Amino acid sequence: MTTGPLRRREILTWSDVDRLIDVLIPQFRYEIDAMVLITRGGIVPGGMLAEALNVRNILTAAVQFPESSGAQQLFVWPNFLQFPDEHLLENRRILVVDDVWGSGRTSTAVKDRILAAGGFPELCVLHYNPYRSLFTKTEPDYYGAITDAYIIYPWEIDRGGNRERKFAPI
Repeated sequence: MTTGPLRRREILTWSDVDRLIDVLIPQFRYEIDAMVLITRGGIVPGGMLAEALNVRNILTAAVQFPESSGAQQLFVWPNFLQFPDEHLLENRRILVVDDVWGSGRTSTAVKDRILAAGGFPELCVLHYNPYRSLFTKTEPDYYGAITDAYIIYPWEIDRGGNRERKFAPI
């Protein structure tokens, strides 16, 4: 899958990210028992939210999907490279954080695994792209903004050289 030459790109500043965090904070409906940050994209916004919400139980999940395209994307089984032990999730309200919801596969896979462990997950992203989502009846519970652009976050740009992340779809 390619992004195509006409796909709009948006480069965010730290101030932009701060504004998105400020949009998210009042949306939360209950006290969060723990957070699962999806690597790598969810680490920075998750840390910012954890600080703002005073959440101290921070866990991580690393998910990888084999290459696939089209309708096959819905049937590819995720590979969990890292995931919290079930006893850390059971009977807890878990906020799952990632930077962007593109296809929705990663967030949905993490949510399903937390549900299977007996936890109560809710999904949070800085940007929700409903135009790329593979799911018609599932979306993040919380999001800072809706977009159709390819987002580049300030932590994805190397400050010392030209190592900006490649513009490939997520």
